[in-house]
Amino acid sequence: MTVQKITIAIDGFSSTGKSTIAKQLAKHLGYIYVDTGAMYRAVTLFTMQKSLIDKEHFDVLGLVTKLNDIEISFKFNPELGFAEVYLNGENIEKEIRTLEVSSFVSKVAAIPEVRYQLVKQQQQMGKGKGVVMDGRDIGTVVFPHAELKLFMTASAEKRATRRFDELIGRGDVVTYEDVLRNVQERDYIDSHREDSPLRKAEDAIEIDNSDLTLEEQFEKVLQLAQDTLD
Repeated sequence: MTVQKITIAIDGFSSTGKSTIAKQLAKHLGYIYVDTGAMYRAVTLFTMQKSLIDKEHFDVLGLVTKLNDIEISFKFNPELGFAEVYLNGENIEKEIRTLEVSSFVSKVAAIPEVRYQLVKQQQQMGKGKGVVMDGRDIGTVVFPHAELKLFMTASAEKRATRRFDELIGRGDVVTYEDVLRNVQERDYIDSHREDSPLRKAEDAIEIDNSDLTLEEQFEKVLQLAQDTLD
């Protein structure tokens, strides 16, 4: 008997733990996990490496002409239990998680040509179902017909605290105020960009995890997935 597989789309604001819940869910269900945020971060890192963006300027045309030079792939790391992201064959998992990359990623992700290129790749990755994908426009643009759509939200302060703790835990030197400002700026850019703005799909289930533990969140989401499979 063939086991039914579905597509699970998880959207939401930055630092709502989308990737954490998506990884847990994919592992439990034996599904493929695709971190689309990591893909946009990889393009952002490339843009920074090529000196196409900084606080004063952003050479959009320069980036667009180099999009074909960007190859993004995921390779499963059995020690970590999840797939790490590679840019042109180089593992960049740690480099893309910095506050500096975070400060530019929403601007890079707002470029229509960048979104078009990555959405094409994401749709290809999820062609055979059995995939959990998280991002900003998965349920609205990438997989509008996904069987289960979730929309994660939490207060900006809660999200900034989580992100701050994560960065400090990694040894980064940051202030809470800078992290909170970054979260608020990204919320604004993500929600107001012209191409594929962040918004909740009409048929998405909203989950506010401001006061949920990771265990409570996982149980809630797993139940929704099982109900959809049934």
